[in-house]
Amino acid sequence: MIDKLEICGLTKRFGEKTLFEDLDLTLAEPAVLWAPSGWGKTTLLRILMGLEAPDSGTVQGVGRVGAVFQEDRLCPQLTALENVLLTAGRKKEREARDILARLGLGESLAVPAAELSGGMRRRVAILRALLPLEQQ
Repeated sequence: MIDKLEICGLTKRFGEKTLFEDLDLTLAEPAVLWAPSGWGKTTLLRILMGLEAPDSGTVQGVGRVGAVFQEDRLCPQLTALENVLLTAGRKKEREARDILARLGLGESLAVPAAELSGGMRRRVAILRALLPLEQQ
């Protein structure tokens, strides 16, 4: 069975500006969303993540969604491990330590995020978005 994302009749407006109207789209594999600035890419992704409501239409088949913003949005006073565990939960600590080590952060687990390089912060942010949340 192939999981697929189905967008049916999606419309989103901001005042007089219509970003998309009656958008229909079916995706059964990874895709690239590419368009000029202002065409609604971020808004569409926000709708898929449940952060924004469409004016009309439906979205079905969205599984777990993770996002990494242009800014890393880490808590600067927390370590890389603590930042990851904020979203993954304490039961994921061993897995998070292992992955952080494989990402080249093994020597920096006790260092506050504010003191990490930009690339190190980016790797932490990506792991935080991708590591599944522990089951309650």
